[in-house]
Amino acid sequence: MSPGDGSAPLIVRNVRKAFRRETGETVQALDGITFEARRGTLTALVGPDGAGKTTLIRLAAGLMPPDEGDLTVAGLDVGAHRQDVQERIGYMPQRFGLYEDLSVQENLDLYADMHGVDAQDRVQRYARLMEMTALGPFRSRLAGRLSGGMKQKLGLACALVRSPEMLLLDEPTVGVDPLSRRELWEIVLHLVREEKHTVLVSTSYLDEAERCDHTVVLYAGKVLAQGAPADITARAKGCSYLAEPENGQTARSLQARLLQSPGIVDAVPQAGHVRFVRPNDADTDVTTGEPALTPSNVRAVPPRFEDGFMLLLRANAQRPHSAGMTLDRPPAGNGGDLAVQVRDLVRNFGAFTAVDHISFDVRRGEIFGLLGPNGAGKTTTFRMLCGLLPATSGTLRVAGADLRTSRASARQRIGYMAQKFSLYGQLSVSENLEFFASAYGLRGRRRRHRIEWAMEQFELKSFARLPSAQLPGGYKQRLAMATALLHEPDILFLDEATSGADPMARREFWGRINALAEQGVTVIITTHFMEEAEYCDRAVILDAGRLLAEGTPAEIRAGAQAGAIHEATMEDAFIAIVEEARSSAANAHAKGAA
Repeated sequence: MSPGDGSAPLIVRNVRKAFRRETGETVQALDGITFEARRGTLTALVGPDGAGKTTLIRLAAGLMPPDEGDLTVAGLDVGAHRQDVQERIGYMPQRFGLYEDLSVQENLDLYADMHGVDAQDRVQRYARLMEMTALGPFRSRLAGRLSGGMKQKLGLACALVRSPEMLLLDEPTVGVDPLSRRELWEIVLHLVREEKHTVLVSTSYLDEAERCDHTVVLYAGKVLAQGAPADITARAKGCSYLAEPENGQTARSLQARLLQSPGIVDAVPQAGHVRFVRPNDADTDVTTGEPALTPSNVRAVPPRFEDGFMLLLRANAQRPHSAGMTLDRPPAGNGGDLAVQVRDLVRNFGAFTAVDHISFDVRRGEIFGLLGPNGAGKTTTFRMLCGLLPATSGTLRVAGADLRTSRASARQRIGYMAQKFSLYGQLSVSENLEFFASAYGLRGRRRRHRIEWAMEQFELKSFARLPSAQLPGGYKQRLAMATALLHEPDILFLDEATSGADPMARREFWGRINALAEQGVTVIITTHFMEEAEYCDRAVILDAGRLLAEGTPAEIRAGAQAGAIHEATMEDAFIAIVEEARSSAANAHAKGAA
Protein backbone atom coordinates (compact mmCIF):
# COMPACT_ATOMS: atom_id res chain seq x y z
CA MET A 1 0.00 0.00 0.00
CA SER A 2 1.26 3.47 -0.77
CA PRO A 3 2.15 5.54 2.28
CA GLY A 4 -0.40 8.04 3.51
CA ASP A 5 -0.92 10.30 6.47
CA GLY A 6 -3.59 8.54 8.51
CA SER A 7 -4.26 11.66 10.57
CA ALA A 8 -5.03 13.89 7.58
CA PRO A 9 -8.63 14.95 6.99
CA LEU A 10 -10.54 14.71 3.77
CA ILE A 11 -9.33 17.72 1.79
CA VAL A 12 -11.22 19.04 -1.25
CA ARG A 13 -9.61 21.90 -3.16
CA ASN A 14 -11.24 23.59 -6.17
CA VAL A 15 -12.70 20.30 -7.44
CA ARG A 16 -14.63 20.28 -10.71
CA LYS A 17 -16.53 17.46 -12.41
CA ALA A 18 -18.71 17.55 -15.53
CA PHE A 19 -20.89 14.94 -17.27
CA ARG A 20 -22.26 14.77 -20.78
CA ARG A 21 -25.90 13.77 -21.24
CA GLU A 22 -27.13 11.66 -24.15
CA THR A 23 -28.58 14.83 -25.67
CA GLY A 24 -25.01 16.21 -25.90
CA GLU A 25 -25.56 18.78 -23.15
CA THR A 26 -22.72 19.17 -20.64
CA VAL A 27 -23.72 19.35 -16.98
CA GLN A 28 -21.27 20.85 -14.49
CA ALA A 29 -21.90 18.65 -11.45
CA LEU A 30 -19.15 20.22 -9.31
CA ASP A 31 -17.84 23.69 -9.96
CA GLY A 32 -14.85 24.64 -7.82
CA ILE A 33 -15.74 22.88 -4.54
CA THR A 34 -13.46 23.49 -1.54
CA PHE A 35 -13.86 22.22 2.05
CA GLU A 36 -12.28 19.93 4.66
CA ALA A 37 -13.66 17.17 6.86
CA ARG A 38 -11.58 17.15 10.02
CA ARG A 39 -10.52 13.88 11.62
CA GLY A 40 -12.95 12.54 14.23
CA THR A 41 -15.78 14.81 13.11
CA LEU A 42 -19.13 14.48 11.34
CA THR A 43 -19.53 16.57 8.18
CA ALA A 44 -22.84 16.93 6.33
CA LEU A 45 -23.46 17.73 2.67
CA VAL A 46 -26.88 19.30 2.14
CA GLY A 47 -28.53 20.84 -0.89
CA PRO A 48 -31.32 20.32 -3.44
CA ASP A 49 -31.40 17.55 -6.05
CA GLY A 50 -28.59 18.01 -8.56
CA ALA A 51 -26.46 20.04 -6.13
CA GLY A 52 -23.53 17.61 -6.47
CA LYS A 53 -23.73 15.73 -3.15
CA THR A 54 -23.59 12.19 -4.56
CA THR A 55 -20.97 13.11 -7.16
CA LEU A 56 -18.72 14.50 -4.42
CA ILE A 57 -19.07 11.39 -2.26
CA ARG A 58 -18.35 9.14 -5.25
CA LEU A 59 -15.20 11.15 -5.99
CA ALA A 60 -14.07 10.80 -2.37
CA ALA A 61 -14.69 7.03 -2.62
CA GLY A 62 -12.35 6.82 -5.62
CA LEU A 63 -15.10 5.63 -7.97
CA MET A 64 -14.19 8.30 -10.52
CA PRO A 65 -11.54 11.02 -10.84
CA PRO A 66 -12.17 14.78 -10.69
CA ASP A 67 -11.70 16.76 -13.91
CA GLU A 68 -9.77 19.45 -12.03
CA GLY A 69 -8.64 20.21 -8.51
CA ASP A 70 -7.17 18.23 -5.62
CA LEU A 71 -8.91 15.64 -3.46
CA THR A 72 -7.03 13.72 -0.76
CA VAL A 73 -8.17 11.10 1.74
CA ALA A 74 -5.87 10.10 4.61
CA GLY A 75 -3.05 11.97 2.91
CA LEU A 76 -3.49 10.09 -0.37
CA ASP A 77 -4.37 11.76 -3.67
CA VAL A 78 -7.54 9.97 -4.74
CA GLY A 79 -6.77 10.25 -8.45
CA ALA A 80 -3.28 8.77 -8.12
CA HIS A 81 -3.97 6.18 -5.39
CA ARG A 82 -7.57 5.15 -5.98
CA GLN A 83 -7.17 1.52 -4.86
CA ASP A 84 -5.24 2.51 -1.72
CA VAL A 85 -7.96 5.01 -0.79
CA GLN A 86 -10.69 2.41 -1.27
CA GLU A 87 -8.87 0.09 1.15
CA ARG A 88 -8.98 2.79 3.85
CA ILE A 89 -12.62 3.91 3.62
CA GLY A 90 -16.08 2.54 4.20
CA TYR A 91 -18.64 3.59 1.59
CA MET A 92 -22.40 3.20 1.81
CA PRO A 93 -24.19 4.39 -1.36
CA GLN A 94 -27.88 5.26 -1.49
CA ARG A 95 -28.73 1.73 -2.59
CA PHE A 96 -26.24 -0.41 -0.71
CA GLY A 97 -25.29 -3.64 -2.48
CA LEU A 98 -26.74 -6.21 -0.11
CA TYR A 99 -27.29 -9.72 -1.46
CA GLU A 100 -30.93 -10.39 -0.63
CA ASP A 101 -30.65 -14.16 -1.08
CA LEU A 102 -27.87 -14.32 1.52
CA SER A 103 -28.38 -14.13 5.28
CA VAL A 104 -27.20 -11.29 7.50
CA GLN A 105 -24.17 -13.37 8.52
CA GLU A 106 -23.40 -14.39 4.92
CA ASN A 107 -23.48 -10.76 3.76
CA LEU A 108 -21.01 -9.81 6.52
CA ASP A 109 -18.77 -12.76 5.60
CA LEU A 110 -18.85 -11.81 1.93
CA TYR A 111 -17.75 -8.22 2.62
CA ALA A 112 -15.11 -9.43 5.07
CA ASP A 113 -13.76 -11.76 2.35
CA MET A 114 -13.73 -8.92 -0.20
CA HIS A 115 -11.73 -6.70 2.16
CA GLY A 116 -9.35 -9.39 3.40
CA VAL A 117 -10.44 -9.37 7.04
CA ASP A 118 -8.85 -12.41 8.74
CA ALA A 119 -10.69 -14.89 10.96
CA GLN A 120 -9.26 -13.54 14.21
CA ASP A 121 -10.33 -9.95 13.49
CA ARG A 122 -13.79 -11.07 12.39
CA VAL A 123 -14.67 -12.49 15.80
CA GLN A 124 -14.12 -9.17 17.56
CA ARG A 125 -15.59 -6.98 14.80
CA TYR A 126 -18.70 -9.09 14.27
CA ALA A 127 -19.49 -9.01 17.99
CA ARG A 128 -19.15 -5.21 18.05
CA LEU A 129 -21.23 -4.73 14.89
CA MET A 130 -24.02 -7.05 16.07
CA GLU A 131 -24.21 -5.21 19.38
CA MET A 132 -24.12 -1.78 17.69
CA THR A 133 -26.84 -2.57 15.13
CA ALA A 134 -28.94 -4.93 17.29
CA LEU A 135 -28.89 -7.43 14.39
CA GLY A 136 -27.55 -10.29 16.52
CA PRO A 137 -30.89 -12.14 16.75
CA PHE A 138 -31.29 -11.95 12.97
CA ARG A 139 -27.94 -13.40 11.81
CA SER A 140 -29.64 -16.26 9.95
CA ARG A 141 -32.42 -14.16 8.35
CA LEU A 142 -32.19 -13.47 4.62
CA ALA A 143 -31.32 -9.84 3.86
CA GLY A 144 -34.31 -9.66 1.50
CA ARG A 145 -36.65 -10.35 4.43
CA LEU A 146 -35.33 -7.53 6.62
CA SER A 147 -37.26 -4.29 7.09
CA GLY A 148 -35.95 -1.14 5.39
CA GLY A 149 -34.34 0.11 8.58
CA MET A 150 -32.67 -3.23 9.28
CA LYS A 151 -31.32 -3.36 5.73
CA GLN A 152 -29.73 0.06 6.23
CA LYS A 153 -28.17 -1.07 9.50
CA LEU A 154 -26.80 -4.18 7.81
CA GLY A 155 -25.41 -2.03 5.00
CA LEU A 156 -23.69 0.15 7.58
CA ALA A 157 -22.28 -2.94 9.33
CA CYS A 158 -20.88 -4.22 6.01
CA ALA A 159 -19.24 -0.83 5.38
CA LEU A 160 -17.63 -1.02 8.85
CA VAL A 161 -16.49 -4.64 8.66
CA ARG A 162 -12.83 -3.64 8.27
CA SER A 163 -12.81 -0.60 10.63
CA PRO A 164 -12.21 2.07 7.96
CA GLU A 165 -10.32 5.30 8.57
CA MET A 166 -13.17 7.28 7.03
CA LEU A 167 -16.84 6.51 6.46
CA LEU A 168 -18.80 7.93 3.48
CA LEU A 169 -22.60 7.74 3.78
CA ASP A 170 -24.80 8.83 0.88
CA GLU A 171 -28.39 9.49 2.09
CA PRO A 172 -28.29 6.59 4.61
CA THR A 173 -31.80 7.24 5.98
CA VAL A 174 -33.78 7.57 2.73
CA GLY A 175 -36.92 5.43 2.96
CA VAL A 176 -36.37 4.72 6.66
CA ASP A 177 -39.07 5.27 9.29
CA PRO A 178 -38.51 7.66 12.24
CA LEU A 179 -37.69 4.88 14.73
CA SER A 180 -35.10 3.29 12.46
CA ARG A 181 -33.72 6.72 11.52
CA ARG A 182 -33.17 7.50 15.19
CA GLU A 183 -31.40 4.16 15.71
CA LEU A 184 -29.15 4.71 12.68
CA TRP A 185 -28.14 8.14 13.92
CA GLU A 186 -27.37 6.78 17.37
CA ILE A 187 -24.93 4.40 15.67
CA VAL A 188 -23.36 7.15 13.53
CA LEU A 189 -22.98 9.53 16.50
CA HIS A 190 -21.43 6.74 18.57
CA LEU A 191 -18.89 6.07 15.81
CA VAL A 192 -17.90 9.75 15.75
CA ARG A 193 -18.14 10.74 19.42
CA GLU A 194 -16.89 7.55 21.07
CA GLU A 195 -14.76 5.80 18.42
CA LYS A 196 -13.47 9.01 16.76
CA HIS A 197 -14.37 7.99 13.20
CA THR A 198 -14.37 10.61 10.48
CA VAL A 199 -17.75 10.58 8.73
CA LEU A 200 -18.97 12.44 5.64
CA VAL A 201 -22.74 12.15 5.13
CA SER A 202 -25.19 13.56 2.59
CA THR A 203 -28.77 13.98 3.76
CA SER A 204 -32.18 15.35 2.76
CA TYR A 205 -33.21 15.61 6.42
CA LEU A 206 -32.15 19.01 7.65
CA ASP A 207 -32.61 18.06 11.31
CA GLU A 208 -29.85 15.49 10.72
CA ALA A 209 -27.51 18.20 9.46
CA GLU A 210 -28.07 20.07 12.74
CA ARG A 211 -26.39 17.18 14.60
CA CYS A 212 -23.17 17.46 12.61
CA ASP A 213 -19.97 19.33 13.45
CA HIS A 214 -19.66 20.95 10.03
CA THR A 215 -22.18 21.50 7.24
CA VAL A 216 -21.56 22.27 3.58
CA VAL A 217 -24.53 23.74 1.69
CA LEU A 218 -24.34 22.98 -2.04
CA TYR A 219 -26.34 24.33 -4.94
CA ALA A 220 -25.73 23.69 -8.67
CA GLY A 221 -22.27 22.29 -7.93
CA LYS A 222 -21.11 25.25 -5.84
CA VAL A 223 -20.70 25.86 -2.11
CA LEU A 224 -23.23 28.45 -0.95
CA ALA A 225 -22.07 28.37 2.66
CA GLN A 226 -20.25 26.17 5.14
CA GLY A 227 -19.53 26.11 8.85
CA ALA A 228 -21.05 24.86 12.09
CA PRO A 229 -24.81 24.26 11.85
CA ALA A 230 -25.30 27.18 14.23
CA ASP A 231 -23.65 29.46 11.64
CA ILE A 232 -26.26 28.48 9.02
CA THR A 233 -29.07 28.84 11.56
CA ALA A 234 -27.86 32.32 12.53
CA ARG A 235 -28.53 33.57 8.99
CA ALA A 236 -32.26 33.42 9.83
CA LYS A 237 -32.02 35.37 13.08
CA GLY A 238 -35.06 37.62 13.36
CA CYS A 239 -36.67 36.05 10.26
CA SER A 240 -38.69 33.14 11.72
CA TYR A 241 -42.33 33.28 12.81
CA LEU A 242 -45.23 31.05 13.80
CA ALA A 243 -48.77 31.83 12.63
CA GLU A 244 -51.98 30.36 14.01
CA PRO A 245 -54.78 29.79 11.48
CA GLU A 246 -57.93 31.83 12.17
CA ASN A 247 -61.57 31.93 11.06
CA GLY A 248 -61.82 28.21 10.35
CA GLN A 249 -58.77 28.17 8.08
CA THR A 250 -56.57 25.05 8.17
CA ALA A 251 -52.82 25.16 8.63
CA ARG A 252 -52.47 23.61 5.17
CA SER A 253 -54.50 26.30 3.44
CA LEU A 254 -52.71 29.10 5.35
CA GLN A 255 -49.36 27.62 4.36
CA ALA A 256 -50.38 27.44 0.70
CA ARG A 257 -51.48 31.08 0.80
CA LEU A 258 -48.26 32.26 2.47
CA LEU A 259 -46.11 30.45 -0.09
CA GLN A 260 -47.71 32.57 -2.80
CA SER A 261 -46.74 35.80 -1.04
CA PRO A 262 -43.63 37.48 -2.52
CA GLY A 263 -42.60 38.54 0.99
CA ILE A 264 -42.39 34.96 2.31
CA VAL A 265 -39.26 32.83 1.81
CA ASP A 266 -40.65 29.59 3.23
CA ALA A 267 -43.71 28.22 5.02
CA VAL A 268 -44.43 24.77 6.46
CA PRO A 269 -47.12 23.33 8.76
CA GLN A 270 -45.91 22.80 12.33
CA ALA A 271 -48.05 21.24 15.06
CA GLY A 272 -51.26 22.90 13.85
CA HIS A 273 -49.56 26.22 13.12
CA VAL A 274 -47.57 27.48 10.14
CA ARG A 275 -43.90 28.29 10.52
CA PHE A 276 -42.76 30.88 8.00
CA VAL A 277 -39.57 32.74 7.14
CA ARG A 278 -39.19 36.26 5.76
CA PRO A 279 -36.14 37.82 4.09
CA ASN A 280 -33.50 39.51 6.25
CA ASP A 281 -34.33 42.90 4.73
CA ALA A 282 -38.14 42.57 5.01
CA ASP A 283 -40.38 45.27 6.46
CA THR A 284 -40.40 45.21 10.26
CA ASP A 285 -44.20 44.78 10.29
CA VAL A 286 -44.66 41.07 9.59
CA THR A 287 -48.36 41.50 8.69
CA THR A 288 -47.77 44.07 5.92
CA GLY A 289 -49.43 43.04 2.67
CA GLU A 290 -50.79 39.75 3.98
CA PRO A 291 -54.43 39.82 5.25
CA ALA A 292 -54.12 36.28 6.67
CA LEU A 293 -51.55 37.54 9.21
CA THR A 294 -52.52 39.77 12.12
CA PRO A 295 -50.65 40.86 15.26
CA SER A 296 -52.88 38.52 17.26
CA ASN A 297 -52.03 35.33 15.36
CA VAL A 298 -48.30 35.78 14.65
CA ARG A 299 -45.32 35.53 16.97
CA ALA A 300 -41.57 35.50 16.43
CA VAL A 301 -39.73 32.24 17.17
CA PRO A 302 -36.03 31.29 17.35
CA PRO A 303 -34.60 30.24 13.96
CA ARG A 304 -33.67 26.67 13.13
CA PHE A 305 -31.20 25.23 10.63
CA GLU A 306 -33.90 24.67 7.99
CA ASP A 307 -34.83 28.37 8.09
CA GLY A 308 -31.26 29.45 7.34
CA PHE A 309 -30.94 26.78 4.66
CA MET A 310 -34.09 27.95 2.86
CA LEU A 311 -32.95 31.59 3.00
CA LEU A 312 -29.71 30.56 1.31
CA LEU A 313 -31.46 28.55 -1.39
CA ARG A 314 -34.14 31.12 -2.16
CA ALA A 315 -31.46 33.79 -2.54
CA ASN A 316 -29.60 31.70 -5.12
CA ALA A 317 -32.05 29.31 -6.77
CA GLN A 318 -34.55 31.92 -7.93
CA ARG A 319 -37.04 29.09 -8.20
CA PRO A 320 -40.65 30.28 -7.97
CA HIS A 321 -43.08 28.72 -5.54
CA SER A 322 -45.40 26.23 -7.20
CA ALA A 323 -48.76 27.83 -7.97
CA GLY A 324 -50.42 24.45 -7.62
CA MET A 325 -52.26 23.11 -10.62
CA THR A 326 -55.59 23.28 -12.42
CA LEU A 327 -57.65 20.23 -13.34
CA ASP A 328 -59.62 19.91 -16.56
CA ARG A 329 -62.62 18.58 -14.68
CA PRO A 330 -63.60 18.04 -11.03
CA PRO A 331 -63.64 14.44 -9.78
CA ALA A 332 -66.94 12.60 -9.74
CA GLY A 333 -69.05 12.45 -6.58
CA ASN A 334 -70.58 14.78 -4.04
CA GLY A 335 -68.79 16.59 -1.24
CA GLY A 336 -68.54 14.39 1.85
CA ASP A 337 -68.90 11.14 -0.11
CA LEU A 338 -66.80 8.23 1.08
CA ALA A 339 -64.02 7.59 -1.43
CA VAL A 340 -62.63 4.55 0.42
CA GLN A 341 -64.25 2.16 2.90
CA VAL A 342 -62.12 -0.44 4.68
CA ARG A 343 -63.74 -2.92 7.05
CA ASP A 344 -61.96 -5.71 8.95
CA LEU A 345 -59.28 -5.99 6.25
CA VAL A 346 -56.89 -8.95 6.47
CA ARG A 347 -54.00 -10.06 4.30
CA ASN A 348 -52.04 -13.24 5.02
CA PHE A 349 -48.88 -14.50 3.35
CA GLY A 350 -48.91 -18.14 4.37
CA ALA A 351 -48.80 -18.20 8.18
CA PHE A 352 -47.72 -14.54 8.36
CA THR A 353 -50.41 -11.88 8.85
CA ALA A 354 -49.26 -8.64 7.20
CA VAL A 355 -52.55 -6.75 7.74
CA ASP A 356 -54.61 -7.72 10.76
CA HIS A 357 -58.30 -6.68 10.78
CA ILE A 358 -57.99 -2.95 10.14
CA SER A 359 -60.89 -0.56 9.42
CA PHE A 360 -61.06 3.09 8.35
CA ASP A 361 -62.83 5.46 5.95
CA VAL A 362 -61.50 8.17 3.61
CA ARG A 363 -63.78 10.98 2.44
CA ARG A 364 -63.75 12.55 -1.00
CA GLY A 365 -61.28 15.44 -1.27
CA GLU A 366 -59.36 14.37 1.85
CA ILE A 367 -55.61 13.99 2.18
CA PHE A 368 -55.29 10.79 4.18
CA GLY A 369 -52.01 9.45 5.60
CA LEU A 370 -51.01 5.82 6.10
CA LEU A 371 -48.15 6.00 8.59
CA GLY A 372 -46.05 3.34 10.26
CA PRO A 373 -42.56 1.89 10.67
CA ASN A 374 -40.88 -0.21 7.98
CA GLY A 375 -42.66 -3.56 7.86
CA ALA A 376 -45.83 -2.22 9.51
CA GLY A 377 -48.14 -3.33 6.67
CA LYS A 378 -48.53 0.05 4.97
CA THR A 379 -47.39 -1.02 1.52
CA THR A 380 -49.48 -4.21 1.67
CA THR A 381 -52.56 -2.14 2.61
CA PHE A 382 -51.70 0.33 -0.12
CA ARG A 383 -51.43 -2.38 -2.75
CA MET A 384 -54.80 -3.80 -1.73
CA LEU A 385 -56.40 -0.34 -1.94
CA CYS A 386 -54.99 0.07 -5.45
CA GLY A 387 -56.33 -3.29 -6.57
CA LEU A 388 -52.82 -4.66 -7.08
CA LEU A 389 -53.17 -7.32 -4.38
CA PRO A 390 -56.29 -9.22 -3.32
CA ALA A 391 -57.38 -9.16 0.32
CA THR A 392 -57.54 -12.41 2.27
CA SER A 393 -60.76 -11.26 3.94
CA GLY A 394 -62.71 -8.14 4.82
CA THR A 395 -64.53 -5.43 2.88
CA LEU A 396 -62.76 -2.95 0.62
CA ARG A 397 -64.59 -0.38 -1.49
CA VAL A 398 -62.71 2.21 -3.56
CA ALA A 399 -64.46 4.88 -5.65
CA GLY A 400 -67.74 3.07 -5.07
CA ALA A 401 -66.47 -0.27 -6.41
CA ASP A 402 -66.05 -3.47 -4.39
CA LEU A 403 -62.44 -4.51 -5.02
CA ARG A 404 -63.25 -8.16 -4.39
CA THR A 405 -65.61 -8.21 -7.42
CA SER A 406 -64.95 -5.08 -9.52
CA ARG A 407 -61.21 -4.47 -9.36
CA ALA A 408 -60.87 -3.43 -13.03
CA SER A 409 -63.56 -0.72 -12.86
CA ALA A 410 -62.03 0.73 -9.69
CA ARG A 411 -58.60 0.97 -11.32
CA GLN A 412 -59.98 3.28 -14.00
CA ARG A 413 -60.68 5.87 -11.30
CA ILE A 414 -57.39 5.75 -9.41
CA GLY A 415 -53.86 7.01 -10.06
CA TYR A 416 -50.79 5.43 -8.50
CA MET A 417 -47.32 6.87 -7.89
CA ALA A 418 -44.89 4.22 -6.68
CA GLN A 419 -42.26 4.53 -3.95
CA LYS A 420 -39.42 3.99 -6.42
CA PHE A 421 -39.11 5.75 -9.77
CA SER A 422 -41.03 3.27 -11.91
CA LEU A 423 -41.07 4.94 -15.31
CA TYR A 424 -39.02 3.83 -18.31
CA GLY A 425 -35.58 5.36 -17.91
CA GLN A 426 -34.53 4.89 -21.54
CA LEU A 427 -37.65 6.60 -22.86
CA SER A 428 -37.78 10.37 -23.06
CA VAL A 429 -40.24 12.44 -21.06
CA SER A 430 -42.53 12.70 -24.11
CA GLU A 431 -42.30 8.98 -24.83
CA ASN A 432 -43.22 8.10 -21.23
CA LEU A 433 -46.27 10.34 -21.41
CA GLU A 434 -47.28 8.83 -24.76
CA PHE A 435 -46.88 5.30 -23.40
CA PHE A 436 -48.96 5.88 -20.27
CA ALA A 437 -51.62 7.75 -22.22
CA SER A 438 -52.00 4.65 -24.40
CA ALA A 439 -52.04 2.37 -21.34
CA TYR A 440 -54.93 4.40 -19.91
CA GLY A 441 -56.84 4.15 -23.19
CA LEU A 442 -56.55 7.83 -24.14
CA ARG A 443 -56.97 8.41 -27.87
CA GLY A 444 -56.95 11.19 -30.44
CA ARG A 445 -57.69 14.74 -29.39
CA ARG A 446 -58.13 13.92 -25.68
CA ARG A 447 -54.78 12.13 -25.62
CA ARG A 448 -52.99 15.12 -27.18
CA HIS A 449 -54.75 17.52 -24.84
CA ARG A 450 -53.86 15.54 -21.69
CA ILE A 451 -50.19 15.24 -22.68
CA GLU A 452 -50.06 18.97 -23.36
CA TRP A 453 -51.75 19.56 -19.99
CA ALA A 454 -49.12 17.43 -18.22
CA MET A 455 -46.23 19.18 -19.97
CA GLU A 456 -47.55 22.60 -18.99
CA GLN A 457 -48.75 21.87 -15.45
CA PHE A 458 -45.52 20.11 -14.46
CA GLU A 459 -43.17 22.39 -16.43
CA LEU A 460 -41.66 19.49 -18.40
CA LYS A 461 -41.42 21.03 -21.88
CA SER A 462 -37.73 21.90 -21.63
CA PHE A 463 -36.98 18.23 -20.80
CA ALA A 464 -39.30 16.68 -23.41
CA ARG A 465 -36.51 14.88 -25.34
CA LEU A 466 -34.36 13.94 -22.31
CA PRO A 467 -34.35 10.26 -21.22
CA SER A 468 -36.28 10.16 -17.96
CA ALA A 469 -33.42 8.39 -16.15
CA GLN A 470 -31.35 11.56 -16.62
CA LEU A 471 -33.92 13.93 -15.13
CA PRO A 472 -33.03 15.74 -11.89
CA GLY A 473 -34.73 14.05 -8.93
CA GLY A 474 -37.43 16.69 -8.53
CA TYR A 475 -38.38 16.43 -12.20
CA LYS A 476 -38.52 12.63 -12.03
CA GLN A 477 -41.08 13.13 -9.30
CA ARG A 478 -43.03 15.59 -11.46
CA LEU A 479 -43.07 13.18 -14.41
CA ALA A 480 -44.21 10.29 -12.21
CA MET A 481 -47.10 12.37 -10.86
CA ALA A 482 -47.96 13.61 -14.36
CA THR A 483 -48.33 10.03 -15.65
CA ALA A 484 -50.48 9.13 -12.62
CA LEU A 485 -52.87 12.01 -13.40
CA LEU A 486 -53.13 11.67 -17.19
CA HIS A 487 -56.46 9.82 -17.06
CA GLU A 488 -57.97 12.28 -14.52
CA PRO A 489 -58.41 9.88 -11.60
CA ASP A 490 -60.73 10.59 -8.67
CA ILE A 491 -58.30 9.08 -6.14
CA LEU A 492 -54.51 9.46 -6.16
CA PHE A 493 -52.31 6.97 -4.28
CA LEU A 494 -48.80 8.18 -3.40
CA ASP A 495 -46.44 5.58 -1.90
CA GLU A 496 -43.55 7.44 -0.20
CA ALA A 497 -43.52 9.75 -3.19
CA THR A 498 -41.15 12.27 -1.56
CA SER A 499 -38.59 9.74 -0.32
CA GLY A 500 -35.14 11.20 -1.04
CA ALA A 501 -36.55 14.48 -2.39
CA ASP A 502 -34.89 17.70 -1.27
CA PRO A 503 -36.81 20.27 0.85
CA MET A 504 -37.57 22.56 -2.12
CA ALA A 505 -38.88 19.68 -4.23
CA ARG A 506 -41.04 18.50 -1.31
CA ARG A 507 -42.60 21.94 -0.95
CA GLU A 508 -43.43 22.11 -4.67
CA PHE A 509 -44.83 18.59 -4.51
CA TRP A 510 -47.14 19.45 -1.61
CA GLY A 511 -48.25 22.62 -3.34
CA ARG A 512 -49.58 20.43 -6.13
CA ILE A 513 -51.17 17.95 -3.71
CA ASN A 514 -52.95 20.73 -1.83
CA ALA A 515 -54.30 22.12 -5.11
CA LEU A 516 -55.58 18.67 -6.13
CA ALA A 517 -57.35 18.19 -2.80
CA GLU A 518 -58.90 21.66 -2.98
CA GLN A 519 -60.44 20.64 -6.31
CA GLY A 520 -61.90 17.42 -4.92
CA VAL A 521 -59.25 14.77 -5.65
CA THR A 522 -58.86 12.27 -2.81
CA VAL A 523 -55.21 11.70 -1.91
CA ILE A 524 -53.94 8.72 0.09
CA ILE A 525 -50.26 8.90 0.96
CA THR A 526 -47.60 6.98 2.84
CA THR A 527 -44.59 8.89 4.12
CA HIS A 528 -41.69 8.62 6.56
CA PHE A 529 -41.40 12.42 6.83
CA MET A 530 -43.56 13.04 9.88
CA GLU A 531 -43.64 16.77 9.15
CA GLU A 532 -45.54 15.82 5.97
CA ALA A 533 -48.20 14.12 8.07
CA GLU A 534 -49.18 17.65 9.17
CA TYR A 535 -50.55 18.21 5.64
CA CYS A 536 -53.03 15.35 6.09
CA ASP A 537 -56.65 15.94 7.09
CA ARG A 538 -56.55 12.61 8.91
CA ALA A 539 -54.12 9.73 9.29
CA VAL A 540 -53.74 6.25 10.75
CA ILE A 541 -50.64 4.74 12.33
CA LEU A 542 -50.02 1.03 11.73
CA ASP A 543 -47.52 -1.41 13.20
CA ALA A 544 -47.28 -5.19 12.92
CA GLY A 545 -50.35 -5.05 10.66
CA ARG A 546 -52.56 -3.48 13.32
CA LEU A 547 -54.11 -0.02 13.52
CA LEU A 548 -52.70 1.80 16.55
CA ALA A 549 -54.10 5.32 16.15
CA GLU A 550 -56.48 7.26 13.90
CA GLY A 551 -57.49 10.90 13.72
CA THR A 552 -56.48 14.39 12.71
CA PRO A 553 -52.82 15.36 13.24
CA ALA A 554 -53.92 17.36 16.31
CA GLU A 555 -55.71 14.33 17.77
CA ILE A 556 -52.70 12.08 17.15
CA ARG A 557 -50.26 14.63 18.62
CA ALA A 558 -52.43 14.89 21.73
CA GLY A 559 -51.55 11.28 22.51
CA ALA A 560 -47.91 12.28 23.03
CA GLN A 561 -48.45 15.41 25.13
CA ALA A 562 -48.52 13.86 28.59
CA GLY A 563 -45.26 14.56 30.36
CA ALA A 564 -43.77 16.30 27.32
CA ILE A 565 -41.38 19.18 28.01
CA HIS A 566 -42.21 20.81 24.68
CA GLU A 567 -45.14 20.83 22.29
CA ALA A 568 -45.26 17.39 20.71
CA THR A 569 -44.58 17.03 16.99
CA MET A 570 -45.99 14.31 14.78
CA GLU A 571 -42.63 12.54 15.01
CA ASP A 572 -42.81 12.62 18.83
CA ALA A 573 -46.33 11.22 18.68
CA PHE A 574 -45.42 8.55 16.11
CA ILE A 575 -42.49 7.26 18.17
CA ALA A 576 -44.45 7.34 21.44
CA ILE A 577 -47.45 5.47 19.99
CA VAL A 578 -45.36 2.77 18.29
CA GLU A 579 -43.04 2.24 21.26
CA GLU A 580 -45.98 1.98 23.70
CA ALA A 581 -47.73 -0.58 21.48
CA ARG A 582 -44.55 -2.65 21.11
CA SER A 583 -43.89 -2.52 24.84
CA SER A 584 -47.44 -3.69 25.58
CA ALA A 585 -47.12 -6.51 23.03
CA ALA A 586 -43.79 -7.60 24.53
CA ASN A 587 -45.23 -7.61 28.06
CA ALA A 588 -48.26 -9.61 26.92
CA HIS A 589 -45.98 -12.12 25.18
CA ALA A 590 -43.83 -12.44 28.30
CA LYS A 591 -46.89 -13.09 30.48
CA GLY A 592 -48.17 -15.66 28.01
CA ALA A 593 -44.80 -17.44 27.96
CA ALA A 594 -44.74 -17.50 31.77
